Amino acid sequence: MINDKGGILDGDMFEVIGFDNKTSPKESLIQLQVAIDQGVRYIVQGNSSGVANALTEAIEKHNKRNPDSRVLFLNYAAVDPALTNEKCNFWHFRFDANADIKMDALTDVIAKDENIKKVYLIGQDYSFGKAVAAAAESMLGEKRPDIEIVGNELHPIGKVKDFTPYARKVISSEADAVITGNWGADMLGLGKSIIENGFEGPIYTYYAAGSGITAAFGESGKGRIRLISQGGINPIASEEARTLYNAFKEKYPEGNIDQSRIFNTIGMLAEAMKEAGTADDVVAVASKLEGMKYQSMWGGELYMRPQDHQLIQDMNIGVHTDENVEFDYDNSGFGVVTESTVVNASMDSPTTCEMKRP
Repeated sequence: MINDKGGILDGDMFEVIGFDNKTSPKESLIQLQVAIDQGVRYIVQGNSSGVANALTEAIEKHNKRNPDSRVLFLNYAAVDPALTNEKCNFWHFRFDANADIKMDALTDVIAKDENIKKVYLIGQDYSFGKAVAAAAESMLGEKRPDIEIVGNELHPIGKVKDFTPYARKVISSEADAVITGNWGADMLGLGKSIIENGFEGPIYTYYAAGSGITAAFGESGKGRIRLISQGGINPIASEEARTLYNAFKEKYPEGNIDQSRIFNTIGMLAEAMKEAGTADDVVAVASKLEGMKYQSMWGGELYMRPQDHQLIQDMNIGVHTDENVEFDYDNSGFGVVTESTVVNASMDSPTTCEMKRP
């Protein structure tokens, strides 16, 4: 989109170069060095937080040692709260809401539902899964101390083939709702197993949409799967977003725009480069990103909080359904329809970040 409008500065164009990190922290560090050696100065990554933690540490060390080849890390989906708290650094910017911000919005909604008395927490056994569980337990305790946490379990990431034993625990707990941060095959396997074993309550999720998951849930997930996200598309927030989505689907009929924050990432980066008058001086660009306010075509004004480089934005809670769906996922007829919105979620939330600037 930016290149079609003439690029940035004196007509410079963005180029996207892909490196396969195999979702491995170790492989990511190898690919990071390859990218830097090729002259790349802006690293964009999302899944997973384990990878992001490795990258942010490596980039901080590289930038200290190599002031002539510094790079910025633009994180669009790794939501471990530590990345903008105790592990924060000047070179890292997060364009997704962190796990705590999302849980704050989710628990606001759950707290208002008087039918929910018991909640089961289950997730993947790594930094993000642990962060989701800790935030849920803490925030529900504050907002609805009468809610009982009847399960708090972690399972091996990417290794469980049959979630039936976990689903049976959920059913036997008599939980009214489930909260999970699972993604990918673990999200699909867990969700389908819970539903197939007879659970009838809401399943609150972070990543239960798109990439084949929506089609796989289909009718079984209708009215059951809830999703916390930003940039809801049903209803669409602007004519610009509608035009873009239709053009995208025409070009990529099998594709989904299920991570609209990537558009925010590149849009804000372009704006920072224009304001800085340079794309080469990453310190100048980072300084313009700090404190930036940006109107997103996907809804709401975004704010890059300068003290920890955490983007503040509206959060939507939506439901998996085939009703009132203008833009579905996976060409399935099913999509996510926004039920409620938390404006500028966690704008004043505390941070332990003590950022050192160059």
